[in-house]
Amino acid sequence: MSDRSPLPPVLLRPEAELAREALAAPLFSRAVRLARWAAPGTPVSAGGELAEELLPAAAVELGLLDPGAVGLGEDTGVSGSVPAAQVEDALADAGEAWRVAVDTGLVEVTEPADEPADGDEDGPDGTATQGEELELITSGSPQDVLTLWLTALDTVLADATVPDLDDLIGSVDEEGLVDLRELDWDPEAEADFLEGVLGNLYLLTVDEDGPGDGPVPLPALAASMLVPDDMGEPTDDVLEQVSDAMLKLDGQFRMLAPVGLVEYRPVDEALMADADESAAPGADGPAVPDDDIDVSRYGMVRLTPLGLYGVRARMLEAGLDVPLVGDLADKGADVLLDRAGAFPPAAARAETALWLGRREPLAAARELLSAARGEDVDGPLRRLSCQQALAVLGAPAEPAVREVLDDPELGGLARVWLTEHGATDVPPPGEDMIFWLTVDTVAAQLAAEGNSEELQGLVEGIAAQHSGFFGTVWRVDHPATADVLEAMGRLHPDKAVAKLARKAAFKARSHRAS
Repeated sequence: MSDRSPLPPVLLRPEAELAREALAAPLFSRAVRLARWAAPGTPVSAGGELAEELLPAAAVELGLLDPGAVGLGEDTGVSGSVPAAQVEDALADAGEAWRVAVDTGLVEVTEPADEPADGDEDGPDGTATQGEELELITSGSPQDVLTLWLTALDTVLADATVPDLDDLIGSVDEEGLVDLRELDWDPEAEADFLEGVLGNLYLLTVDEDGPGDGPVPLPALAASMLVPDDMGEPTDDVLEQVSDAMLKLDGQFRMLAPVGLVEYRPVDEALMADADESAAPGADGPAVPDDDIDVSRYGMVRLTPLGLYGVRARMLEAGLDVPLVGDLADKGADVLLDRAGAFPPAAARAETALWLGRREPLAAARELLSAARGEDVDGPLRRLSCQQALAVLGAPAEPAVREVLDDPELGGLARVWLTEHGATDVPPPGEDMIFWLTVDTVAAQLAAEGNSEELQGLVEGIAAQHSGFFGTVWRVDHPATADVLEAMGRLHPDKAVAKLARKAAFKARSHRAS
């Protein structure tokens, strides 16, 4: 078998559409607005944070606070009639948008040349103004916008793995530094865990066996990281870990939603309250739901099209092979048949359609048929992929298909294709061709699906349809004959038929060795 990526290919939206989604994401949109709002000389702290006295005005600029509520309070600059929680959230959102603007280069910070004065623990203040990258928002390409958005995503992901502020304050040592041992926080491990969660969410999104575009329950996503595949019933300890992970992911996905990475339905607050009241010592999160409980109350998350693009970009940066539908469009038919055969059906059809769209139909059909030949181990799967590609191509392929009617490897495929497309003058196949095509078809399905229920049904149908099948098929000059017969012996539920298949497999191996 050839080397193939373990990840299925993904079909992304056009970059122009993704760039529009990035600009519409609440957090990135706010960062752009604050960059346009920033004037030369805007005061910032030594770390580039927006000066605290400007946060209320920034929140007003973003529509997070009403203009009439600003400038009336002595301490915060915000009217006391505004609920404290609303003010706190608004100022936090404005501060986060400013950090994104700085990190992406939409805002440029200039540090002062002077050294900090004695006793100035915060260090020198600086100033900020609009950055050069801001021009890319209106005059840059979609790729320029997406590059800025990916930088914003880096900022949010880093923030999402930082512990709660109260925990940080409680872990500050005598020198004013955070004691990571006291905090029990491993930054690298936390980042790896979140990247792993996003990787699993990506797989569930692009794999046809997963939910596709549908949301994923938060308990299932947490369990995918913590419950071993070979574990039957999770232990209490594992369930407690899953519960804690759900609580952590709930907070992280709340942070990731505004940047446009995910759509998230948070954990029901009532469940969190119930968990606080009935929690056992050491348990922090909501209990893992039973089968008869509405799982959507425990959080539901899905990657947006923009999020799919973002997670794939991070995987590529990490050195992973993350195929994209369309990667094979400029490759030869041999590469298409080799790789698309391992794709999920929808991705294979999309890849094939893009490949065909760049070629003249009849020439494409001839190239596909030529690439489908071969007695190597991948030959049966290539011929299956060829048949599927010709089905996508349709009637324009007919002249090329008729040209291979007498081909010992492709003649059976050609007859099947012509019959399926309504041809009435298809010459009947000889017995040798029928048996060769049967072996080739089972070998292809075995390579594509393994010991599936569909293959078992095919095996039962073949054995029932052909009287004396096993007495003849072992003589078929196909490299996969013995392997196919052994598979039929494993899959057929009738012990007597299975025994005939195994005997035929033995004869086939002896025949080929002679």
